[in-house]
Formats: sequence, C-alpha cells, structure tokens
Amino acid sequence: MRFSKFISYFFHPINFPTVGAILFFLFIPKFIFKPQEYLILAVIFIGTYIFPILLLWLLKRFEMINSYHMVTIEERKFPLLLFISISFIIGHWLYKSTIVDILALFFFGYGLSLICISIFLYLKIKISLHTLGVSGLIGFLIYFSYFYKINIITILAVLFVLLGMVASARLKLRAHQLNEVLLGGVIGIVSQFVVYLIYIM
Repeated sequence: MRFSKFISYFFHPINFPTVGAILFFLFIPKFIFKPQEYLILAVIFIGTYIFPILLLWLLKRFEMINSYHMVTIEERKFPLLLFISISFIIGHWLYKSTIVDILALFFFGYGLSLICISIFLYLKIKISLHTLGVSGLIGFLIYFSYFYKINIITILAVLFVLLGMVASARLKLRAHQLNEVLLGGVIGIVSQFVVYLIYIM
C-alpha cells in the first residue's frame, strides 16, 4: 500500500507536461537558443505545475474541494475546466512561436483528453488522470520520435512499464475501477494522435 501511494504521489499527472517539455528539448535538433528554451520551460513549469498547485490550494481553502486528490466527480468538474484552459493557452502560445510546433501539440493533446474526461464525468465515470498523464506523454513521444526520426525506444519502454505500475497503484488504492484506469490510458494516447493527425493533414 505504501509503495502504491509513493507511485501515485511521485508520478502525479501534474508532473508530465514539464517532463514532456524537458524530453522535447533534450532530443530535438539544436536549433533553439538556450535563453528561448529556458523561457519556454519556465512558462510551462509555472503554468502547469506552480499555478495548478496554487489553484488547488485556493479551491481547498474556500472549500470548493475537500481533498487535493479530488476524490468525487463533482470536485473534479471545475478544476478540470481550468486545467483545460491552461493546456490550450500554453499550446496556443507555443504554436504561435512557430519554433516548437510539435511541443504545442503535446498541450493541445492534453487539452483534448481533459475535455473527454470532463464529458465522462457527466456520465458518472471518473477516469484516471494518472494513467492519462503517462499515456499522453507516451503518445506525444511516439509521434515526436517519428517526426524528428529519433530513436527513443528505451524511454518509451520505460514509460510503458511506468504506465503499468501507475495503473496497478491506482487500482490497489481503490482510487479507480479497472475501466476508469484503462480509459485513462486509451484517451491519453488517442488524443495525442488525433492532434498530430490534424497537424499533418
């Protein structure tokens, strides 16, 4: 049980946008100046990590949520709308820069997946954000490696193992049903592929 809690905390979905951006800059051809790279990473970290943490703290302080884990379906609805907005705002900003189009797709994909999750909430299905976070990163890295012709098969293999560990941890903690964990994994990957296909059409 302790190991499952560690996995859930350490691999929280809030971490993956920043992780994806770091991997992007580690492996792309070096055509971006370091100051631009650091600025982009700083904006992504603040927008997808610092700001959401402050947001959740405020929501809990004003009793709009009972727990930072957002256990109930109702607790998730409003925060998800804000996270969707953040994803699309950052994605739009990156896309307008024209030098990191592919990275912008990563955030559009997360935004699309969060919209799907919001729809399922109204069907009383609480899809796992943890498995969505990992699988979204996997989907992004698959088309990222294809686009730039980069071999990152080892990283993808590690992430697939991590996806299994995260899914098992969420089930062991009884945070989700099996279908909610599986749907999180599928929606995360499919949403990334959808935005990439739209981009190359």
